[in-house]
Amino acid sequence: MKYPTWTLRTPCPQARGALERDGMPSLTAAVLSARGIRSTAEAEAFLATGTEGLCDPFTVTDIDRAADRIRQALDRREIMAVYGDYDVDGITATCLLTGFLREQGGRCLWYIPDRIEEGYGLNCDAIRRLRSRGVTLIITVDCGVTANDVVDCAAAMGLDVVVTDHHACKEPLPTAEAVVDPHRPDETAAFTELAGVGVALKLALALTAPEARPEVFRSWCDLAALGTVADVVPLVGENRIITARGLEELNRARRTGIRALLREAHLVNRPLTSISISYTLAPRLNAAGRMGRADVAAELLLTEDEERARALAAELTELNRDRQLTEQDIYREALARIEAQGGPGSAVVLSDDNWHQGVVGIVASRLAERFFCPVFMICTDGDRGKGSCRSGGRSNIYDMLNECTDCLESFGGHDMAAGFTIRRDRIDEFRTAVQACARAAAQETDAGVLELDAEVEGESLTLPAVEALEVLEPHGAANPQPMFLLRQVHVLSCCNVGGERHLRLRMEAGGCPVDGIFFSTTDAEQDVRPGDLLDLAFCPKINEYNGSRTVQLVLSDLRPAETADPAERALYDAWRRGTWSDEEGASLLPSREEFEAVWRFLAREKEPEMETHAETLARRVAAAYGLEPSPARTCVCLTVFRELGLLEELENLPEGGLRLRRRADPPRTRLDSSALFRRLTACAGGAYYTREDTGL
Repeated sequence: MKYPTWTLRTPCPQARGALERDGMPSLTAAVLSARGIRSTAEAEAFLATGTEGLCDPFTVTDIDRAADRIRQALDRREIMAVYGDYDVDGITATCLLTGFLREQGGRCLWYIPDRIEEGYGLNCDAIRRLRSRGVTLIITVDCGVTANDVVDCAAAMGLDVVVTDHHACKEPLPTAEAVVDPHRPDETAAFTELAGVGVALKLALALTAPEARPEVFRSWCDLAALGTVADVVPLVGENRIITARGLEELNRARRTGIRALLREAHLVNRPLTSISISYTLAPRLNAAGRMGRADVAAELLLTEDEERARALAAELTELNRDRQLTEQDIYREALARIEAQGGPGSAVVLSDDNWHQGVVGIVASRLAERFFCPVFMICTDGDRGKGSCRSGGRSNIYDMLNECTDCLESFGGHDMAAGFTIRRDRIDEFRTAVQACARAAAQETDAGVLELDAEVEGESLTLPAVEALEVLEPHGAANPQPMFLLRQVHVLSCCNVGGERHLRLRMEAGGCPVDGIFFSTTDAEQDVRPGDLLDLAFCPKINEYNGSRTVQLVLSDLRPAETADPAERALYDAWRRGTWSDEEGASLLPSREEFEAVWRFLAREKEPEMETHAETLARRVAAAYGLEPSPARTCVCLTVFRELGLLEELENLPEGGLRLRRRADPPRTRLDSSALFRRLTACAGGAYYTREDTGL
């Protein structure tokens, strides 16, 4: 199991029935009703992607002041600079606003700081360089809302600044010409979850006459969709509209750089989805910024030269390969350190002089996903360090940093991801403080929980039913891919594919054949073999191969299926509680054949050490020796073997897991040397074995 806990959303049969009666396919109705949609009208409102759902841009606080100052710059032919960030959100926002202002006849250049040399956000040296190029107005995108000192620095040099951002604000706000940020304390807009590029798009629309706004939106929503999906903001409301319409434009690939990027990513003539952005396009664009070359991605999105676009797209691929190799090295080193420290604890705080500043954020994300806890990765240089952090589970990483401000020099970000600077000599103090915060937060959150929308039967996973789920696209934060539970699935065969990196399974559920793929894991890691009976947590997808379209289950997790027999289930529960009665004790006593079968099964395994599950082990023993599976009596056998010294180790893990190690030179012994065996025999009236029958 990957997730310690699975939870099934509370079903609403009445709402599901109402949706189905109005013509909604069953699986789609199951998902929407479980997520709180109670009527067809609510479903239509949630699923709507028409531009009529966009709010008037002037409902955003201060956007009128921003638009007035930019119009003045356009009229006066001032040189403007769009100052962005080096992630996908910042790069797309920079290109969107730069391209739009140039279309309006503006004299506009763009600037993205070097991640390695300059770090995040506005800095005074960059302001000086822009001033030397004749810039009189700087417009920030995806940054600037906490850069009070640098905005003051710009004012002292005679430059005006318009701030557009979407990160958490601090008091007071910068003394800029305008501060456009949906997270301002005094914000009145109806929708406040825009990405930085969404705010930039709003500003472009505010600078456009109402009758021309639909065309401007169409022209730039492709870039807005890239940044919105990549920044993992909630894909509901206006973000859903931006992403849905933007995906349509991305599929048309009108932009020279987008066409080159799609060719390089082997996505030409393949329908793009939010998943395509998240796992294929965004990593390439992000790699440029992470490796200190955000200019490559920005130039690609702005160029109209086909030859130049091809070269830039190829360069992005190389940068992404470099990023992947660097990331793997840091990830392996971080895992080794965590293991050496005895585990992650409530939060992971690691630092190193040799780590790549642009890559530690994504390593932090992988570690947070693996350990379900906050992760803070710090690149140290001299007496200071720059950190990137990611949330595990549902902890608010920004709030945690805010509680540890005494240890930090600066910080910024949002609830899931943030950055900070710290003195080297404060790192240990910070580790203690943030771990205390994480312990407190863990008591209020459900980290490590996989939420499932509905339980389904194998026969319901038809091609039309799965195709109908596409209406829920685009998926992302606040609108995740539909996740289903399928119980009692028999594994027919399994193998590792994709360079032994992914697990493919052929299965049978209720008489229906099903195929599954579990990415980034193997049969050994999941302890899966043919003949196993599993419960699956999965998202159904359409797999297209050689012109054939079939349903494939993309697994998020799997676990051994619980015993279906209620009596056997109750017996196992009694054993795990450790409070069984004499009557239950009699049922817990294994037969001579069961003791022998469990021991022979363990003895024939190549490795003496095993981590498995009681349900799985019981079924495998039963299948090998023609017995009825009993997780409870299998666990009794193991405990007796531990008392007899046949096992060096036996540890009960959460959710029925087991870790055990067989002795290399097991002694000949008698079952009645075990206290547990004698106790259970007494519960059974002492009539199950004679002394001659108890040797092993």
